[in-house]
Amino acid sequence: MKPRQRKFVYIILALVALGTAIGLVLYALNDNISLYFTPTQVLNKEAPQGRGFRMGGLVVVDSVKRQSDGLTVHFSITDTAKSMPVVYKGFLPDLFKEGKGVVVHGKLEAGNVFRADEVLAKHDENYIAPEAAYAMKQAAKGQSAVNAASSVSAPAIK
Repeated sequence: MKPRQRKFVYIILALVALGTAIGLVLYALNDNISLYFTPTQVLNKEAPQGRGFRMGGLVVVDSVKRQSDGLTVHFSITDTAKSMPVVYKGFLPDLFKEGKGVVVHGKLEAGNVFRADEVLAKHDENYIAPEAAYAMKQAAKGQSAVNAASSVSAPAIK
């Protein structure tokens, strides 16, 4: 084999090895990617089915119900447009309160119930996840457009 052909074979082998390494890294990352959705997006079927994802919003006031086992908690999360029921078994963070921001990680179950593996509460009064802030602004815009349309009445015919 000539030196030029040998160099060409080495280049091809290096490209194949690089492609394989990139493919393996992307495959490994695919299982660790956790997408973020709002309750409205989840109820609109935009969230993945049978796969874990994050959902965030505000804990609905008077929605927190604890079961007698002391660990299982039922509550709802809202993005001011729609609400989604959540079930979590475990200890809640100290900052978890009704009306405050929260991000939950888990899977969607039958009956549109979100089974959370992890609950994260916001850490101070001024912080809200950027995705949650944007989603809540979008939901508020949608709600104000619906309210404006429903409050406009037809002119009286004389």
